[in-house]
Amino acid sequence: MKKSKLSLLLVLSLVLSMFLAACSGGGKKDTSSSDGKSTGKTEQLADKQELNVLESAEIPSMDSVMSQDTLSFTTLNATNEGLYRLDPDQKVIPGVADGMPTYNDDKTVITIKLKKDIKWSNGDPVTANDFVFAWRRAIDPKVAAPYGAYFMEGKIKNASEIVAGKAKLEDLGIKALDDNTVEITLVRALPYIESYLTFPLFYPQNEKYVTAQGADYAKDAAHILFNGPFKMTKWDGPTGTEWVLEKNADYWNAKEVTLKKINFNVSKDPQASANAYTAGEADITPKLAQAAILSQFEGADDLLRYQEPSIWWLKMNEKNPALKNVNIRKAIALSVDKKALVDDVLANGSISADFLVPKGFAFLDGKDFRDTAGTYLKSDKEKAAELWKKGLAETGLKEVNFTYVGQDTETSKVTDAYIKDQLEKNLPGLKITIEAVPFKIRIAREDAEDYDLLMGGWGPDYADPMTYMDLWVTGGGQNHMSYSDPKFDKLIKAANEDLVAKPQERWKALQDAEKILLEDDAAIAPLYQRSVNILINPKVKGFAHHAFGPDYSYQWIKITK
Repeated sequence: MKKSKLSLLLVLSLVLSMFLAACSGGGKKDTSSSDGKSTGKTEQLADKQELNVLESAEIPSMDSVMSQDTLSFTTLNATNEGLYRLDPDQKVIPGVADGMPTYNDDKTVITIKLKKDIKWSNGDPVTANDFVFAWRRAIDPKVAAPYGAYFMEGKIKNASEIVAGKAKLEDLGIKALDDNTVEITLVRALPYIESYLTFPLFYPQNEKYVTAQGADYAKDAAHILFNGPFKMTKWDGPTGTEWVLEKNADYWNAKEVTLKKINFNVSKDPQASANAYTAGEADITPKLAQAAILSQFEGADDLLRYQEPSIWWLKMNEKNPALKNVNIRKAIALSVDKKALVDDVLANGSISADFLVPKGFAFLDGKDFRDTAGTYLKSDKEKAAELWKKGLAETGLKEVNFTYVGQDTETSKVTDAYIKDQLEKNLPGLKITIEAVPFKIRIAREDAEDYDLLMGGWGPDYADPMTYMDLWVTGGGQNHMSYSDPKFDKLIKAANEDLVAKPQERWKALQDAEKILLEDDAAIAPLYQRSVNILINPKVKGFAHHAFGPDYSYQWIKITK
């Protein structure tokens, strides 16, 4: 997920929780048991069940159809609910659904019963039509949802045809058989279907309410409906630097929600975040980098550290004639000393990435995807200089000026400055201008391909390597850098279609596609796989972080004395 994600995206800064968090951990363990319940036998609940959380960016959107970053998805995960969600052990469990799906023989038609008496925050019932409306809105070309086509084409029946103008919205493969039954028709069976259905794009929306609000829908807390564990009672919109969630008494599982209130504030300076935590003004910080900060808490119960399956990279926009040249792209990808980046600049446990699909995320027959895949674009300054010289000769250029779009957090500024220094020092004649912008603007610049180089990244949307691989297909909804390779497209198409029932062959096709993307084309320059470091008050029990989709869940949290 994007920008985070990724996502976290969606993207952005080491501090930013804009991309998806992983479930595997290292260092200090979570302060709760895996079922979200307190581990201490003698622990007592605090009288005040109120949590204070810092985030490193503003929420770009609270419209589940229009959102495209992990902070938005994580907040939606707290305030709304789809058919399914992840539990603290990364298991897919029913949300609005009344049990797991049933399938036809070839697993292309899915029937899902809904719980009865589920309510929106205005008292309306949540019905099967709310899912049909939201999904149709997500694929509607007039709405232009950033995730709609990317996430549904080739998977949900007639999604591709609707995008191409060859089918009507009513033809989309989702029907309300009655108020409490949803039928979903796929193009073909998806091996990751249940984790796929947890994604916030598929949350329901109340047709009557959304239609009545028009352009005002989700502009602030007063113009949204909620059906999840919490209600958003304060949020002034995408520029708001604070927001408040309160327990939703009408949530179907409200009896299991102990937390009464969550106060969020934006803090873009990691040292300021750490200071606020130390002063008792925050219970959970954003994701922190910088050794000087982390060393203050090394070995402390407060520090939660784990490796997440998010990969961070430089995107290279091939609309720029210089970046259309493969040797120039390869030179850029080889120029950055990634070991120094993770050891000296990030210094937070992140690891160098000479790959796209992360370590410890995707497994087949017990083997990690990375165990049988290659490594690509390892740092090599001498080779970079050679390819740079060759690329300049091929393009007839002597000097090159690139606009580099980064973010406005302090950690991003440090990281971006390091990359600029590496590129300009190792590639003679290159000049980079960094534009540090707020997260929402960074997303807009990427979507519009208004950049030359862009610091981005991705965390998984569902439990399969395809969540990384299909980002780069020609004209894809998340490509946004004018990259195209028919050989790559062919392999992705095969993995999505003919090889779905042949897992070993499908795995090989995805690994071959990764090689083309990185070694042959240097379409992106992978940099690192991120390690998460957050400070969390030991009195906070039941905090859950996730392997894909939204970063966190707050509904199992309890504050102890």
